Amino acid sequence: MQTRLLLYFAHAIDHLALLIFATAVSAIALDFGVARWEDLMPYATGAFVMFGVASLPAGRYGDLWGRRAMMLVFFFGMGVSLLLVSLTQSPLQMGIALTLMGAFSAIYHPVGIPMLLQHADKPGAVIGVNGLAGNLGIASAALLTGLLVKHVGWRAAFIVPGVLALALGVYFALKVPREVSSPASRRKTKALSLDHATVVRVFAVLTCTTTLGSLIFNFTTNGNGELLRERISAIASDPAALGLLLAGVYAIASVAQVVVGRLIDRFPVKRVFLPIVAAQVVCFVFAANAQGWVFYVFAVAYMTFVFGAIPFTDAIIARFVDDSMRSRVAGLRLAVSFGISSLAVWALGPFVKAGGFTTLLWTMAGIALLTTIAVMFLPAHDPTETAV
Repeated sequence: MQTRLLLYFAHAIDHLALLIFATAVSAIALDFGVARWEDLMPYATGAFVMFGVASLPAGRYGDLWGRRAMMLVFFFGMGVSLLLVSLTQSPLQMGIALTLMGAFSAIYHPVGIPMLLQHADKPGAVIGVNGLAGNLGIASAALLTGLLVKHVGWRAAFIVPGVLALALGVYFALKVPREVSSPASRRKTKALSLDHATVVRVFAVLTCTTTLGSLIFNFTTNGNGELLRERISAIASDPAALGLLLAGVYAIASVAQVVVGRLIDRFPVKRVFLPIVAAQVVCFVFAANAQGWVFYVFAVAYMTFVFGAIPFTDAIIARFVDDSMRSRVAGLRLAVSFGISSLAVWALGPFVKAGGFTTLLWTMAGIALLTTIAVMFLPAHDPTETAV
């Protein structure tokens, strides 16, 4: 249980760290002498590219070297890189430091999640709580960053989680026992009743849905702060109020993952996944032209379904992939999907500058519609396990 809690904290820090920049970008732009926040956003692209690309070697070493060892690299690497970001003095330095941070942040998903699931009796419930932890990290990024930017300065927003990551790394090293063997060397105890054609179809759907879902996730979580600032004029000049409202969106939406996780343990993945991604389309359409507090309601709604869709990737891997190679499969999936979806971070500023947030929301509705179509190709029933 102690190991599981530490992994939940790791997931929270992972997502918190990745969104500090997007939350504080206006303050950082002012400090660096950049006229518009949209012009500074592309410097975060490297972090999200590495978040995807570095997942591949992270997953490989997680299976071959050991997941505990890789999680130690995660904690200490995140701590040091966050402190380096706080020391930067120019957009270029910021971009380099964020890219380094992105490389270490890539470790958690292909390593930490398989580590959580390797002894889980109810994987859906574990995935749901883990997702809740990650989303509370996103909410904390909004709230903590807003408060620190207002009362201390944007650099403190990177220092505080950096020190926390180092402290958790020390505690993890002391409390989590060493692995007897690496996952790749363990003997398989179960086999899945799947034919080759079904495996190919499942992984094609998995790659497609995670790529499209990651595009939506990056557009929303990196753009919601400035979107709220534009649509709710009363909070435009108060970073603490903005952070509080943004944290409220994420905190409410986070509950969806716990509910979805429990549903995954009871029903086939497709039956739960399909209505959730379909609901995203409706919410983005209504949010596109909404203003004020009406928009806030729709923002809570679309983020609820965006977060609600996140557990399905890990659920599909847990259902269709043996534990001995889950980190490698997850790493490959993340490298492709997050690598492509990192373009959303690069494109966000120029896209909004050219077409506005209304066009962005309509675009996300279209992406959600494509995701819905892809989910329709999942098998109607999950595979069964047999002893070997």
